[in-house]
Amino acid sequence: MVKLSVLDQSPVRAGGDPRQALEETVALAQATERLGYTRYWLAEHHGTEGFAGSSPEILITRVAAATNSIRVGSGGVMLSHYSPLKVAENFKLLENLYPGRIDLGIGRAPGSDGLTAAALAYGSEIGIEYFPTKIADMMAFLSDEPPATEPFRKVRATPAVQEVPEVWLLGSSDQSASYAAHFGLAFSFAHFIAPQACGPVLDHYRRNFKPSDTLAAPKASAGVFVVCADTAEEAEYLAASRDLWRLKLQYGEHLPYPPPDEALAYPYNAQEKRIVEANKANRFTGDPLSLRDELTAFADENGLDELVVLTITYDFEKRLRSYELLADAFELGRREEAA
Repeated sequence: MVKLSVLDQSPVRAGGDPRQALEETVALAQATERLGYTRYWLAEHHGTEGFAGSSPEILITRVAAATNSIRVGSGGVMLSHYSPLKVAENFKLLENLYPGRIDLGIGRAPGSDGLTAAALAYGSEIGIEYFPTKIADMMAFLSDEPPATEPFRKVRATPAVQEVPEVWLLGSSDQSASYAAHFGLAFSFAHFIAPQACGPVLDHYRRNFKPSDTLAAPKASAGVFVVCADTAEEAEYLAASRDLWRLKLQYGEHLPYPPPDEALAYPYNAQEKRIVEANKANRFTGDPLSLRDELTAFADENGLDELVVLTITYDFEKRLRSYELLADAFELGRREEAA
């Protein structure tokens, strides 16, 4: 039985605004908790008009306060920008506020353009090459162990916790998988970014996994972009928004999400049509039963028992409906009743 979770990028629609997007994040979290989803992850993006979630730590607090039992976490904090001590203290504080419900997902991507990334790391000369050291230090601070960085060995992260937050490393490359395997962390592969690499990267993670104090065996999931509707035709119509949005993103345009009719009316040239067609490899669209079969087969093929579902549509009600239909198809509610 495949578990389903949620990745929310707090998308801003064309004609909408960030406040509306954040209100929808809270409403979607409450709805997916009722539907039986396992966890709710908040993404980190900077310097874009298309996403409102620049601080997952703050959104976690809001979402966890508005829900009761669903796990809430970051998908993920871009650790390359930040102090491992500060990240550890933020999540130890969150764990004290919402015990047993907090996930700490970390990533090495900038989540922004290069200039914005430099501004985020302002005052620090430490680059991406220090990312593995930052992981080691962060895990030590979380576990109340001396960090790997010698000058900080007497530093302790507060407040103390009874249980360490569940730590995941998110990525779309074998480099990220190598770090997750080396440090004995759970790994979530971003299929919606690099679909062709999914199987090989997950295999690399499992082959190289080293047990840690927090995880004895490999644990993996995949982030998948899904649009589910009552009919396959409607799902394709709704997904047209993403086709145009991704095309613009490849041109360096970080725009709000366009309506489907605008996307369908866009005058794609021959090269753009090829790009759009190629990008369809990183999304799943269809009716509930066909998606259940397709996603289950995908999970089986890649040895996964959990999929983290990212759904964006221009209309929020259609987005919510997509999660509802998927939950019904996978019988998430019945599983909760049985439990």
